[in-house]
Amino acid sequence: MPSRILLPPVATLCLAMALSGCNGTEPPPPAVTKVLAQPASARDAGYAVYTGEIRARHEADLSFRVGGKITARLVDAGVAVKAGQALARLDPADLQLSRQAALAQVAAAESEFTTASNERTRYADLLARRFVSQAAFDAKENAFRSAQARLEQARAQSQISGNQAGYGTLAADHDGVITAVLADAGQVVSAGQPVFRLARPEEKEVAIAIPEGRLAEFKTARQIAVNLWAQPDLFMKGEIRELAAAADPATRTYAARIRILDPQPAAQLGMTARVVLGSPSGVAIVVPLTAIVDNGKGPQVWVASDGKAMLRPVEVAAFREDGAVIASGLKAEEMVILTGQRRLVDGQAVQTQPTVPPAQQR
Repeated sequence: MPSRILLPPVATLCLAMALSGCNGTEPPPPAVTKVLAQPASARDAGYAVYTGEIRARHEADLSFRVGGKITARLVDAGVAVKAGQALARLDPADLQLSRQAALAQVAAAESEFTTASNERTRYADLLARRFVSQAAFDAKENAFRSAQARLEQARAQSQISGNQAGYGTLAADHDGVITAVLADAGQVVSAGQPVFRLARPEEKEVAIAIPEGRLAEFKTARQIAVNLWAQPDLFMKGEIRELAAAADPATRTYAARIRILDPQPAAQLGMTARVVLGSPSGVAIVVPLTAIVDNGKGPQVWVASDGKAMLRPVEVAAFREDGAVIASGLKAEEMVILTGQRRLVDGQAVQTQPTVPPAQQR
């Protein structure tokens, strides 16, 4: 009969625990994945959303009417100016010399005119006494008329030179804002070369580009709203003021201008703005484009609910610049996951981290 091996009580307990698969501790909880999420928002269904820039309706490039070297630039970009305010000056030396030369030509022409007038008067007296022929008098008459014409020409040229001396100072035509500086002090510019761009901010509009396939809905849009990127909650009414008759040869889009009917002080020139074409369909659910995934089974979104990720099929009505319009399958304010969807499994524990709103992204 084989002998039994007697184990100590502690060893017997450990062996029993090892055989039963219990090591005395709970299994580790599953890892929680952190994901970026954002609530689905209810917005105007809109035909489309276009991004553009706030511009002034009236903009003009200011330039010198004469050429020369810029000696002083008196304003910078972004400065508000008044009508008649000096903006830049040219070197006045050449302009003053040109004026002096014109004045000297006037003096010479006046001297020639005086001589020709005296000669004409003297020959007229001699002709009356029959001391000279009619042909001799006619020659003096022609010389007098030529001297008179040269004097008028010299005086006109002198006036032009005087005006050009005044053109050496570039002044603002209207009240407005300098939006661009195109030349600086020390630069030699030609007549008509742009030096500043002046915008009159009393009328503001948004410049956008319309694709060829969206012209019909753009022309028939019932409502147009302008939304500032810096203030997503601010909406202003707009209307179509201008639509290009031909497409741009490079981008194949049509340039359009949307007039802002009720511009707010927050709408400053140069700001980024969105133009929303209204639709009678009312409110729609919009999610960021990165929230849409497609694994061959149609569009789907990952929804974070009760700390778990759930895959849900949705129907996408349209893709817009501000996101995807969801026709069905999702409700407003549900948290949709934006990143890392490829590594998720249905029912996985997740911890949501909200994204930063566009207004706070700096």
